[in-house]
Amino acid sequence: MTRPPTQNAEHEQGNEGQDASQLPRVDRDTRRIVVSFGGEIIADSQRTIRVEEHGHPPVFYIPPEDVRVELLRSNSEQTWCEIKGDAHYYDLVVGDRVSESAAWCYPEPLAGFADIQYAIAFYPGRVDECTIDGERVTPEPGDYYGGWITS
Repeated sequence: MTRPPTQNAEHEQGNEGQDASQLPRVDRDTRRIVVSFGGEIIADSQRTIRVEEHGHPPVFYIPPEDVRVELLRSNSEQTWCEIKGDAHYYDLVVGDRVSESAAWCYPEPLAGFADIQYAIAFYPGRVDECTIDGERVTPEPGDYYGGWITS
């Protein structure tokens, strides 16, 4: 199966030596994305960046202006992605409810991923609900990737 080309030319040029068919597809998405936890709307945006890695459902990166960042608490977890760079993780705190490492971002992404710099992604399985245009998301199985599955 041939993957569709990315709509982000900078993305393809920024990862020399990588097979372009294996690079994540990066697109702007204007559907309404809502993340809820503890009875609060944590994020609400219609200007996200949709990143789809080969073999995984998409992850939505939300501009920090559309996230209640005061409910995020930086923790010590970090991971390295050879394509996107160093990810930093955040606990989500609403009242006395805490969801550990519920969100992450790339403060200094690698070349080709400038669009996701500081944008925040959420694990749908670590919050109460994520929706795309009102459709409830099912979390990707497992605990590493944060893919959003819809019909």
